[in-house]
Amino acid sequence: MADQGGSQHGIARTSRARTEEQRLNDLDRIKKYGELERQVRARAAAQGDYSAEVLQLTGKLLRLNPEYYTIWNARRRSLICGLSSRPSAGSSCSRACSSTTPSGTTTTSSANSSSSCSTATPRSPGRRTAGTSGTTADDDDAASHDLEMLKSELRFTIPLLLDAPKCYWIWSYRLWILRQATERLRPAVARRIWEEELGLASKMLGKDRRNFHAWGYRRHVVAQLESAALAGGSMAAAEFAYTDRMIKMDLSNFSAWHSRSRLIPRLLDERGADDTARRAFLDSELNTIRNAINVGPEDQSLWYYHQFLMLGLVTPEGRAAIAPALALADRVAYVTREIGEIKELLEDYEDEKLIYEGLFDYTLYLCRLENRQPNSDERAGLVEWLGKLRRLDPMRNGRWADLERDCGLKEGREGE
Repeated sequence: MADQGGSQHGIARTSRARTEEQRLNDLDRIKKYGELERQVRARAAAQGDYSAEVLQLTGKLLRLNPEYYTIWNARRRSLICGLSSRPSAGSSCSRACSSTTPSGTTTTSSANSSSSCSTATPRSPGRRTAGTSGTTADDDDAASHDLEMLKSELRFTIPLLLDAPKCYWIWSYRLWILRQATERLRPAVARRIWEEELGLASKMLGKDRRNFHAWGYRRHVVAQLESAALAGGSMAAAEFAYTDRMIKMDLSNFSAWHSRSRLIPRLLDERGADDTARRAFLDSELNTIRNAINVGPEDQSLWYYHQFLMLGLVTPEGRAAIAPALALADRVAYVTREIGEIKELLEDYEDEKLIYEGLFDYTLYLCRLENRQPNSDERAGLVEWLGKLRRLDPMRNGRWADLERDCGLKEGREGE
């Protein structure tokens, strides 16, 4: 047997001996990082300092390590101190903003304070003049100030997101910034920011269509754009069309199929679809996923979506079924047809285990639907398919043994 000591997962290891200069450079970077961390933690946690300078320090530290969640919290507090208008509930920056009024606006004394709210623009105590939409000039100035700060924060996170697109804390921080926009800005202004965020989510998914962080983020952004707070309306049809586009680009996009399954009940309700329209929609979805499985029967994401549709037929009362009014005979016919279609795949894909799993599960679904035990032909099929699964996937032999026991198939196999 060949020596495996110099490779891992079939990839040969290469020597990466560092030069003395590289080692010293690494030590210098580690030292600077440690000093920066101690400085931020000392000023923010120990001294309650959330000034503009601390905001800049957190930026330097987060560029080096965006996974540092505690520093994101310090940045939140620093930003709150710099915002002019009413802070949201629970967003107090503690001792750092002790010089602000309860409404969140900065008093003139804050200009002379050595504390951390120096990023807030002091308000003139003079006469307040009328601004746009019945607001005062001071209100307009405060809103413009907040808008620019919030946009600046969103810009700050974009390079971090491009470098670490699956970092939870960056996505979380952006959502927090967006919530601040909703609470502090006029609805029309806040909505434009959220709409731009939807564009960012699309770009991130364009770079990585399977990034489940970006998919979850997109669903949240859409929910906010639909909310009354942003004077929104339903986007179900547009988002369903988006899943269409993403699936056509990549059939293996589990997140797109998942989003599709969540959108369907809303879409049909909003269309006011009657029983005939719902049945036509089900036929269309089954045809779509069947064609996809014909192309990629090894793709588990396709089988998950197919299973979602099948379970809607088997237990329509317990799920958001597409066509809940289908008669029992019709549902039996649908499941029987799908089993037949899957059997035909074996002509071209004899060694694809997901096909046998589908046949096994759907045969049991059919029996459950008709409230009966498998007949002799079905039982023989179950035993055969389980044997194929044992051969194709021996690492899950425990699962196959459990299925064999639970379905009472052991006697049938031993008697062959």
